[in-house]
Amino acid sequence: MSTVDPILVEIVEGTLASVEMEVETAIARTARSPMIRDAHDFRAGIHDVRLRKLTGRSYSALVQPVVRDFPIGTMRPGDVFFHNDVYLSEGGIGHLPDLCVTVPVFHDGQVVAFVQAFGHHDDIGGAVPGSMPSHARSAFEEGLMVPPIRLWDQGVPNRAALTIMTRNSRMPDSLAGDLDAECSACLMGARRLGELFDRYGRGAVEACFDAIIAKTTETFRRELLSKIPEGVHVWEDYAEHDGVDDPRLHAQRITLTVDHAADPPLTIDFTGTSPQAKGPINHAGDYADGVFLKKWLAPILRNLADTPERMAELDVNEGVVPLIKMVFPEKGTLLTPIFPAPTNARTFVILRLLGVLAGVLAKATGGRMPADQETIRYTGVYGESDDGPYLMREVLGGGSGGRWYADGEDTIHIVPDSRNIPVEFAEARWPFRVERLGLAVDSGGPGEFRGGLGYDKHIRMLRDASFMSIADRSILSCWGVNGGRAGRPFQVTVNGEEMEGLVDDFPVRAGEIIRVRTTGGGGWGSPYDRPAEKVAADVRDGKVSPEGAREDYGVVLTGPAGDPQVDAEATGKLRAELRAGRPAAFFDRGAGYPTLSGGAPHADVDLL
Repeated sequence: MSTVDPILVEIVEGTLASVEMEVETAIARTARSPMIRDAHDFRAGIHDVRLRKLTGRSYSALVQPVVRDFPIGTMRPGDVFFHNDVYLSEGGIGHLPDLCVTVPVFHDGQVVAFVQAFGHHDDIGGAVPGSMPSHARSAFEEGLMVPPIRLWDQGVPNRAALTIMTRNSRMPDSLAGDLDAECSACLMGARRLGELFDRYGRGAVEACFDAIIAKTTETFRRELLSKIPEGVHVWEDYAEHDGVDDPRLHAQRITLTVDHAADPPLTIDFTGTSPQAKGPINHAGDYADGVFLKKWLAPILRNLADTPERMAELDVNEGVVPLIKMVFPEKGTLLTPIFPAPTNARTFVILRLLGVLAGVLAKATGGRMPADQETIRYTGVYGESDDGPYLMREVLGGGSGGRWYADGEDTIHIVPDSRNIPVEFAEARWPFRVERLGLAVDSGGPGEFRGGLGYDKHIRMLRDASFMSIADRSILSCWGVNGGRAGRPFQVTVNGEEMEGLVDDFPVRAGEIIRVRTTGGGGWGSPYDRPAEKVAADVRDGKVSPEGAREDYGVVLTGPAGDPQVDAEATGKLRAELRAGRPAAFFDRGAGYPTLSGGAPHADVDLL
């Protein structure tokens, strides 16, 4: 590493980030489906010839399954590879609507890198529109499975394969347009990277790749892992339902072993994770030594940085992989499902694992981690409009957890740069009217640092339609840390009738209102330690109700509703009574947890 020109390393690193952004911008500008073009539920990634992820702006899929089935020596300029098969993706694809395009980069006739894009597409067939049947019992109900194939051969598209895929889709035009956008964008990115190799030579550029990855490894080891005390720490959390069985606890457990003298210093053991579910909440994570999950979970470690500004500077690339060992349970669990177990709602597992790792690190570090969050769920409607069949599906975020230094963020999405669908676009395209889109008052977990708020969205249907939902945390709440309280769970009502989190086809009549309220993040620290003036400001901003201020924070307000003032004497007295009556627990999981069947299935371990 010492022999590499540091200026060239900066140039190469900047070029990689620029190419990745250019690929994503091209896809966003040329794709057809709202999920890709407007909601931005897609990602690009750049990998070297050793299959290592080089860029750190976002997560990406894997190149391993492509190289497994198409050796590098058989690849030619203009080739484009495609796959969406969950069980043949080496863990890089979680459900069938995520379609992955991979393009090799050539220099002097040899493959030197890969540009890849994968995103959540409207429909790839299966039992229900959107290819996410919430009650699926088999992968065969979820849509068309395509193992790695050569979709373009030396610049010539495989029309037969494209015809098969579009024939299986309820939205063939948008699928064809999205694939064309992604293939063209990745080919453009491959040309850009080829120019980098032409300019500086393969040896110099690959030495920079090594330096970029090594820098990440050293930075994480020195700045982040050093903050975790050695020892063994355990935490688990639960998905609450799988769409088939009645609601029950589906456990995801992490035993974290920290040994700074070992190589690797972190061991993440998933033993104790529940058996695979009958329904579609499974995630095939135990492939390629768990390399996808290592990169998926590693961003949680950034919360250990000295400052938020430093945390934002830290990339997650292949450099995190040598620091983590993963131990998977036997085949047949939520993380090691056996084909053809369904997986379309695997977000229930991989999102929960982010929280489980944060929870175990909170225990290990005395609470220096954010409270829990659940920042993705799919809701939507489908039916017939004047222009034919339509599908509106939206990825709505929730509030993030309060942190040791700040409140959680409102309505964030786990997918970087993703967003809700603009109201103006939605109303112009689909037969409904959005009557409210705002923050869900009181949804954030009370705390010294309040949890972020979720959405409150009201949709009035103008024609009969069907409602769909793929969402967890409709029973269980996002837990609080270090005395912070749990946030409010996800809730959907249709004309006042409360829905379950997993719904395929609930009928909605013209004139009826769908109300969606997404989760609030957990709070951090005792709510009675939050300055009373901040609580009053939350009430003025519409984030906390006057009743919530009193009941959750012990703050007594006087004066007009638009300009409440703190009654300091009454607040001090009330807070003293509340502290005496409710001593703070390190974790607060909310009322939902003990109402399920039997509590924690691993009562022999002190999880709290």
